[in-house]
Amino acid sequence: MSVLQTASSAITPFFTSLASGDEVQSSTSNIGGGSVGGNIGVNLRPTHVNESCLEFLIMEMVDLMYRTTVDSENDKEAVYYKLEMLGYQVGQSLVERFTRDRPRFVDTLDVVKFICKDLWSIIFKKQIDNLKTNHRGVYVLQDNGFRWFLRMSTESGSEAAAKKAVPVT
Repeated sequence: MSVLQTASSAITPFFTSLASGDEVQSSTSNIGGGSVGGNIGVNLRPTHVNESCLEFLIMEMVDLMYRTTVDSENDKEAVYYKLEMLGYQVGQSLVERFTRDRPRFVDTLDVVKFICKDLWSIIFKKQIDNLKTNHRGVYVLQDNGFRWFLRMSTESGSEAAAKKAVPVT
């Protein structure tokens, strides 16, 4: 099994349960047993995973992808591809889970509305800040405070990264 498959199988259930607001269920553990007190069942309370744990997991996933590839210029592309495929699989799992009980989307606008209102609210606890379209099938979704990018750094600084991220009009 490749690193990507291992990481994907480990992270997909984590993201889907975390993003849906489900509680991560702890197992029931039997303490004791045997002669002196019999079996004492201790039911551990369900817990939520902290957002900082999620951020740490994401950082470690990126680091894992870099450590498992050999150093060369083409390997940066390989790492990017692995991370993109992992994100795609997680995103696909989330969308499949959240649309399971809905009727099929009829057109692209229904899909965009679902992403902006429902999916974004479930995952990030807020709606998209701005939605623009050219009415020819191009949609621009804008989140001014995207939490996963708040503590991300770049080699050349945030101003250079912001210039690269500005859409061309």
